[in-house]
Amino acid sequence: MDCDVLRMPEAAASPDPALATVLRRLRKDRGITQEALAFHAGITTGSLSRIELAQAAPAWGTVRSIARALDVGMGELGSAVDAEPSPRAWGRAGRR
Repeated sequence: MDCDVLRMPEAAASPDPALATVLRRLRKDRGITQEALAFHAGITTGSLSRIELAQAAPAWGTVRSIARALDVGMGELGSAVDAEPSPRAWGRAGRR
């Protein structure tokens, strides 16, 4: 008997601008530097910078590590990302 297993992808197909915006906002609201957050999340500052600029799509484990370092639950993070306006709503230039 075959059993299909649902697996979460290691990384998104492309960077998520809403996730980038939310992570950057949460970090700044808490007064945390990129260096400090990266250290506590166990990633490099360069990786965090690329994630916050929507230039990299982090693996789920990385998102969990960043959320833990920000003291934010994954549900809360997901809700904040879902509430973020779509880039399509930002206009033709891709800016808000």
